[in-house]
Amino acid sequence: MSVDALFRPFTVKGLTLPNRIVMAPMTRSFSPNGVPTSNVAAYYRRRAEGGVGLIVTEGTVIDRPAARNDVNVPVFHGEALPHWKSVVDEVHAAGGLIAPQIWHVGSARGQGADWTPLGKVDSPSGMTAPGKTKFEPMTEEDVADTIAGFGRSARAARDLGFDAVEIHGAHGYLIDQFFWGGVNAREDRWGGPTIADRARFGVEVVKAVREGVGEDIPVILRLSQWKQQDYAARIAETPDQMEEWLTPLSDAGVDVFHCSQRRFWEPEFEGSDLNFAGWAKKLTNKPTITVGSVGLDGEFIAAFGGEASQPASLDGLIRRLENEEFDLVAVGRALLADPQWVAKIRDGRTDDLQNFERSALMSLS
Repeated sequence: MSVDALFRPFTVKGLTLPNRIVMAPMTRSFSPNGVPTSNVAAYYRRRAEGGVGLIVTEGTVIDRPAARNDVNVPVFHGEALPHWKSVVDEVHAAGGLIAPQIWHVGSARGQGADWTPLGKVDSPSGMTAPGKTKFEPMTEEDVADTIAGFGRSARAARDLGFDAVEIHGAHGYLIDQFFWGGVNAREDRWGGPTIADRARFGVEVVKAVREGVGEDIPVILRLSQWKQQDYAARIAETPDQMEEWLTPLSDAGVDVFHCSQRRFWEPEFEGSDLNFAGWAKKLTNKPTITVGSVGLDGEFIAAFGGEASQPASLDGLIRRLENEEFDLVAVGRALLADPQWVAKIRDGRTDDLQNFERSALMSLS
């Protein structure tokens, strides 16, 4: 099948991507004390040189004491910001476009059972998973300062020259913890029995980010049904529930929904072949990014257990893209294994595609 659909330009909010391929955000933990190094800048530059349409960085955390759960995860405030300017400059010099993913891990654990938080842990109800309460719920002051922290990071991204901003609202981290009834038991305005009630925190974060970047820079929101705490968890069981979840976020200022699945080809709801990104586009009329084991025959959770993956056909993906079920395609592990993956797909050099091995997670190649 022709790959032409992957290499058509796409414009959102005045930003034109040269193709439909997005580098998925992937935590790398190569930023000592939260500061990205020249090796990090070179890592992103190589993907820009390889032809990625838009790079979304690894998650980089806002200015809250326990916003990260790994001392080598990068931050997006303070002394780290000039180093992020170097990353932007390197990517732009290679002709690329780049967005930071701004993030708060909430109560999600990291670095093993002996991890010590760097301050008071933020979470809606103090839970690390359904039925497992470990921390104190966030106060109104905590909530307000966290929302403001997202806004400050968004403004910094604009000032540094980033081309777009992505908010991490997926995978059981802080924003997703507010969405998820399993860990949000609040009875104030930041919780409640309905999805719309629990979406309010995310809505306010989106508004703060929109204000921070202004009207001209695209705001992307990454969402998922699955959680690292529970792969079978779901926010929305029906299309109506998904509409109740996504509509207020769309209205608040989201330009693109980045819809995370473990396997992009799996249908979201019974009775339809549409995946998560397909339904999000249908319900909001906003552009969407699909993601989940693109270009490989194994899914990414297994990769952390050491499982390798081989290149896989893109025919089903391209068919869905040609049908306009979604607009953009995020690629993760295939780009970790091979910075030239996009160029090889474009040029038909599929025999040169590399397998993904777990060792790719251990270096900034």
